[in-house]
Amino acid sequence: MALRDGWSSPSTVEDQEEEETPLLQEPAEKWTVPPQCCSARYNLAFMMFLGFAVVYGLRVNLSVAMVAMVNTTGMQPLFNGSESKECPASSITSNSSNDIPDQPDGVPRYPWNPQTQGMLLGAFFFGYLFTQVPGGYLSGRFGGSKFLGGGVLGTAVLTILTPLAAELGIKWLFALRALEGFGEGVTFPAMMAMWACWAPPLERARLMTISGAGGNFGAFIAFPLTGFICHNLGWPAVFYCCGGAGCLWAVLWFIMVSDEPHTHPRISDREREYIINSIGSEGGSHGWSVPVLPLVCSGPLWAIIITQMCSNWSYYTLLTSLPTYMDTVLHFDLRQNSFLSALPYLGGWLCAVLSGVCADKLLEKEMLSVTSVRKIFTFAGLVIPAGFLVAVGFSGCSGILAVTFLTLSITFGGISAAGVFMNQIDIAPQYAGFLLGIINTFGTIPGVLAPVIMGLLTKDHTLLGWRNVFYLSAGVSVFGALYFTLFASGKIQTWALKDKEETVRTQ
Repeated sequence: MALRDGWSSPSTVEDQEEEETPLLQEPAEKWTVPPQCCSARYNLAFMMFLGFAVVYGLRVNLSVAMVAMVNTTGMQPLFNGSESKECPASSITSNSSNDIPDQPDGVPRYPWNPQTQGMLLGAFFFGYLFTQVPGGYLSGRFGGSKFLGGGVLGTAVLTILTPLAAELGIKWLFALRALEGFGEGVTFPAMMAMWACWAPPLERARLMTISGAGGNFGAFIAFPLTGFICHNLGWPAVFYCCGGAGCLWAVLWFIMVSDEPHTHPRISDREREYIINSIGSEGGSHGWSVPVLPLVCSGPLWAIIITQMCSNWSYYTLLTSLPTYMDTVLHFDLRQNSFLSALPYLGGWLCAVLSGVCADKLLEKEMLSVTSVRKIFTFAGLVIPAGFLVAVGFSGCSGILAVTFLTLSITFGGISAAGVFMNQIDIAPQYAGFLLGIINTFGTIPGVLAPVIMGLLTKDHTLLGWRNVFYLSAGVSVFGALYFTLFASGKIQTWALKDKEETVRTQ
């Protein structure tokens, strides 16, 4: 009862459930693997890498630009607690944040208080919530390339309009940022739907961490570049440059990318056969119907959802608040602020890519099961960073220690890229895009709440307030790691095997 060339099915669904990944049923040597260099699948990973670098540039530009957009001269003094005196401006931060960053003549400034800033930083995620599930469902049905490219293009165009919205008022800027999130919400589910058709099981971790690591790389590039542009050209130029880069990438994407290997005009026959045969009936379109009730009752799916919510709490807290922390507590000037805010994401990018390679090697050599690999990488990628966040709380006014611990925290956080963040394609490859839409919908809730809570905890800009921010993030991460370790799985779930059961019965 062969279901596809290259491997045979177990005689029952129960036996089939015991297999972690179908490709692992046969020795790796049996499969003729085409070269990776310049291959269509790795070119796709590189284009996704660039796309998500742009996506995160579009997402975080406001975090740094906010420092230059806000006029604090008419506001109450920022430091009124006993701990505020512990962090005076040092010689290396002589251009303190207490001095207004230089802006060209005619560039507007706005008297936004910390609560307003937190609300604007969280506005993106209000829109981001609503397109995750529809984007994942439609990408799985019609192909992900048009949704990924269109989402980036729409967000880029709206980014160009940001200075106009800010001039019109807070409500307009809030609405614009929410619309940006609405457009960008389809991108990650579309990526997952495409990899369900493109990623051979023994290369999943590498391909998906390469593409997903573009987010960390984008944050690494966007923070210092935004600071440089703000200082030299004024904050409006940040949004024009980032938006223009997004439009350019979208044009290249639509020219170079196809939804599936068999529709790609430049893929080799050898690579096409390798991808299609290794993935088999797991990937491809899931049709119009999805098993909603089994999804709702799936313990492994809820393990992914809860863990990603916990992980995203720390990630979004740092992504949106690091420039503010560098500015109001450590007193780095705008250019120092942007570079030091970016540094942790360089480590996160490198660690994510390396974790993908290591995870694939462990599976290829059959040293660990898929379940064990996902749990180990997730636990390490959440607990180790949590420890460094606690250390940040004890670093006090030492800018060197704070930056070091933050860098190590986000760097080791990249380990989880080969864990929970790709687990949905293990448990239900056909529905991977749809599942990621569901997971990211829940995972976006911390993006809405974290900046608001951060604004409340740090309204006085004291060390105690920021210490509570870091402690809260660390505690949430540890809870997520423990939950995933207890309840996660790397096995294809019964409700995701419907097509195979029907195939077995008809043979």
